[in-house]
Amino acid sequence: MSLIPTLFGNRRSNICDPFSMDIWDPFQGFPFSGQLNNARGEVSAFAGARIDWKETPEAHVFKADLPGLNKEEVKVEVEEGGVLKISGERSREKEEKNDKWHRVERSSGKFLRSFRLPEGAKVEEIKAAMENGVLTVTVPKEEIKKPQVKAIDISG
Repeated sequence: MSLIPTLFGNRRSNICDPFSMDIWDPFQGFPFSGQLNNARGEVSAFAGARIDWKETPEAHVFKADLPGLNKEEVKVEVEEGGVLKISGERSREKEEKNDKWHRVERSSGKFLRSFRLPEGAKVEEIKAAMENGVLTVTVPKEEIKKPQVKAIDISG
């Protein structure tokens, strides 16, 4: 037993023996660390799914990178008031009793992203497609009617 307390809990078996030291992981306990049974692992880096939103003259186009997911694991909804919701869940890989994990970096968990659609979005005509882990949601826009200009003859 060492008389010198350690800074990081009981991580060393012998303070004088440099070979008995565990390697300190500064990210231990964070959601994205290599801990397999981390209770916080349900919310992960995957929670912030990256989504691009561009506007074309005809539509609003959303593209989400969702590698490793298939279309059954993703949900696209429109709430009342024109809120587009994209959500999904990546399940954790099943643990087999005989498996020995060395590192877990691929994230698992749920994600939810919401976007308030602008006026003129045709929510009843939204289309979604998934290809190679990229979800594309297309929200058509109503045509903006240009005011009709009528020339008036000037008498006189």
